[in-house]
Amino acid sequence: MPVGTAIALYFIVWWLVLFAVLPIGVRNAEESGEAMPAGHDAGAPVAPMLGKKLLITTIVAFPATGIALYLWQFLN
Repeated sequence: MPVGTAIALYFIVWWLVLFAVLPIGVRNAEESGEAMPAGHDAGAPVAPMLGKKLLITTIVAFPATGIALYLWQFLN
């Protein structure tokens, strides 16, 4: 498999994993018991923890891409 194809597959898997990880642990101001500042959306997360979620996404996407590449080679 060409390297460009493997990179493209990793990119797609990374985004799919990111969208699966984003809602984990998200709490809005009402759920966390904090006062909501004026002008903020009621559903906005208090602490989205994006850095942690990006790290988790990167770690999970590597083996998931590896499995996909292995299956691609095995089934072709």
